[in-house]
Amino acid sequence: MKKLLKEWKQFLNEEEEYYHISDATYEDGTLAEDLEFWDDVIEEAEYQGRKVTLNKPMQGDVKKSKVYVKNKKGNVVKVNFGDPDMKIRKSNPDARSNFRARHNCADKMKKGDKTTAGYWSCKAW
Repeated sequence: MKKLLKEWKQFLNEEEEYYHISDATYEDGTLAEDLEFWDDVIEEAEYQGRKVTLNKPMQGDVKKSKVYVKNKKGNVVKVNFGDPDMKIRKSNPDARSNFRARHNCADKMKKGDKTTAGYWSCKAW
């Protein structure tokens, strides 16, 4: 029991290490943006007096989905995207490839502008 407590205390005192990946590439050889690696980091911010979670798509009020993001100035903005009357048929490979081609998703994901509805729509597909 003492050994377990000692190991637990040692674990709690350890600091997490973060590594910066500067030359990550996709399978096709194109460079990946640094920002893409931190999409899953959830941050809280304030939007019109309310606490909101950033970069996490949720059920929309005006459109199918919404997400709160920070723009280049550092302000929190709400991005509405998606047609509320249509389903996302992600599991159908033909529908998925047609949507991604029609909306030019490869370029939108490379640019990585999270303040656009197209970025989040493509990410959902």
